[in-house]
Amino acid sequence: MRLIGYRLAKNLEKMVDFYSQFNPSSLSIKQFIDFGLKANEQKSYQFLKKELPVRLANIMKEIHLLPDNLLKMPSVNLVNNWYAQSFNEMIEFEVDDGCTEQTLNKFCQILVKIRNRHSDVVQTMAQGVLELKDSHEIDLHTENSIQYFLDRFYMSRIGIRMLINQHTLLFGDHINNNNHHQHIGCIDPYCDVISVVKDAYENARFLCDQYYLTSPELEICKSIDADDEPIKIVYVPSHLYHILFELFKNSMRATVEHHKTDILPPLHVTIVKGKEDVCVKVSLKMVLIFALYSCNLGFEVWKHPWFISVAICHMLMLSKRILNIVSSIIFV
Repeated sequence: MRLIGYRLAKNLEKMVDFYSQFNPSSLSIKQFIDFGLKANEQKSYQFLKKELPVRLANIMKEIHLLPDNLLKMPSVNLVNNWYAQSFNEMIEFEVDDGCTEQTLNKFCQILVKIRNRHSDVVQTMAQGVLELKDSHEIDLHTENSIQYFLDRFYMSRIGIRMLINQHTLLFGDHINNNNHHQHIGCIDPYCDVISVVKDAYENARFLCDQYYLTSPELEICKSIDADDEPIKIVYVPSHLYHILFELFKNSMRATVEHHKTDILPPLHVTIVKGKEDVCVKVSLKMVLIFALYSCNLGFEVWKHPWFISVAICHMLMLSKRILNIVSSIIFV
């Protein structure tokens, strides 16, 4: 049994080395939309069965370059095992069997399984870093190396989930969901920015009310040229929502904790639509500098602002229509 396990591990290592030689394909939202309008499941299968192992192998190689002490942490080891298991499941489709209906259905089920398995990767990896900080002293060089890895790691995760979601939404069992009839996979060609802003604010406000028993109001200011027309862009609403939700959550915490009064200053959101981009600025009034970004549930604060940089970089790289998310501070 030990010999079989050793051979399997060596075989996995060889496959990871092979696939990590290739670079992930660069894709734009326009390419996603153009393909989604035609929606050929066999072509998507042929592309993903090669692309996903490449992306998984590349990030697995980077995980192995982490400091030894971090790799020994239980949570990091768990994440590493998740990626190894997902990689193994993907390379099962390496042998081409003619794209039968049974194979396509199995492939879609495996993608859903992988997506569900990796749903807690963010929290688990963050927990691994906290475990390292609790058990070891970390110098500045190691800290910077970990932060650099986290940036690349979460960028890679966003790309992988985007590919999986697009395929499963286009060809999965729930393709007839009427709630998202205008969506092309997970992309909304007519994403209403203000609607997403309000949705993210209301959910962040609910958390703030639960925790602090109060919350600041929201004021939205559109550009003069926009008038009363809704500001719509081609984008992934869930990505925009997640970023705005985190910004609102931090902004509310800063406002409540630094204004010990019953009347809180409102959060200001300015939305400006240009010819090729949309700028969303979230600003708040406070006395002290607030430059931390939360990546945990509730109002726990992470030490470094890596998540916001990842989110902004993701938005800049993923979409041809650039959507800049800026969190600014107004000093009083």
